[in-house]
Amino acid sequence: MSDPHTSGDRGWLARERGRLLDFASAARDPRGGFSWLDESGNPDPQRPVETWITARMTHVFALAQLTDVPDAAEFVDHGVAALRGPLYDHSHGGWFSSTTDPTKGAYEHAFVVLAAASATAAGHPHAGTLLEEALRVVESGFWEERTGLSLESWDRRWLSTEQYRGANSNMHLVEAMLAAGDVIGERVWHERALRTAGTLIDEVARTHAWRLPEHFTPEWEPDPEYNRERPHDPFRPHGTTVGHWLEWARLLLHIEASFGQAAPNWLISDARNLFEAALQHGWHADGHPGFVYTLDWQDRPQVRERMHWVIAEAILSADALYQRTGETYYRQWYTAFWDFARARHLDRSAGSWHHELSPDGRVSRSVWSGKPDVYHAYQATLFPELPLSPVAAVALRDGLGEPGEREGDRSTG
Repeated sequence: MSDPHTSGDRGWLARERGRLLDFASAARDPRGGFSWLDESGNPDPQRPVETWITARMTHVFALAQLTDVPDAAEFVDHGVAALRGPLYDHSHGGWFSSTTDPTKGAYEHAFVVLAAASATAAGHPHAGTLLEEALRVVESGFWEERTGLSLESWDRRWLSTEQYRGANSNMHLVEAMLAAGDVIGERVWHERALRTAGTLIDEVARTHAWRLPEHFTPEWEPDPEYNRERPHDPFRPHGTTVGHWLEWARLLLHIEASFGQAAPNWLISDARNLFEAALQHGWHADGHPGFVYTLDWQDRPQVRERMHWVIAEAILSADALYQRTGETYYRQWYTAFWDFARARHLDRSAGSWHHELSPDGRVSRSVWSGKPDVYHAYQATLFPELPLSPVAAVALRDGLGEPGEREGDRSTG
């Protein structure tokens, strides 16, 4: 991609969105919600229906509906029905982690909010009620006004909370709060997103030279030894996760754009610092192309596999910084990251993107198996055509940005 913002490249992005949706369409599960897909795009019947997958797929299909994809509304309806049905705890409130796991996690609830917000923007008749309930649960069950951060998880009856605090779930709650705030027009959610980012990034990450700790004690003290024996954990790996530095960099710019002239100056400077730290410590860190998954606390590659979500977030953070600054430097990185994704991660045979690769580019399964969802990849193909604020669903609803070809043509060329 020689220039990321030409009309020809917008057409390519639209066609890639269509290819991803073709793959994702197979995930509609007769049990309700969306299945985990294997590498060939077949549902894995041995896995339960996961709330995070169902919510993320619902969000994606809502965005697709807003870009006039035929039949996308049916998939949104299927996802909303599952989130109002088998995945919701009708006895105690909140959402199960999956159809076999009754715990209530902040990570999963963040994606329920995101899905409900996007479906509301797309006009689903029951999504507004779903969003209202999801925000009520987040506010009453997870949000701590004292800290401006979120608890991690509860048992089914909301009696016992986990003695762990995590940056990952809080990051996705920032994403969800921005979406909710834009959809319902309540600034309190933007303000909460800013508080969370201020603590975890402008305080914690800054004092760790932008190497964001992921795991914390209940008192929000970093716990650098957490999961040392589980370095390949897909959600809580030991060490620091480079892809999250990139994801946070993008989110800071969304927050800044949502506040406009009232935004604090640290948002743009911190976004730049996170991006540079990721490049310095994570890109080609072991002599092979791409970003490593995790680093130890001496900046040494720990889990060297290349994750599709990391390169997707690299694309998005470079684009966001380019949109914000107009600097060619970030446009060049955007192009370089897309070149890597196209050469390594796009699976032109079986569909979607390879979720995990070894350092030399072979399909790997040490952290992830299969291709569970298309959330990160789909956003990478859509967000560069939209403004940094409002969130994508609202921008599409209101006709903002310059989307490429409408996605009625779902060819895989």
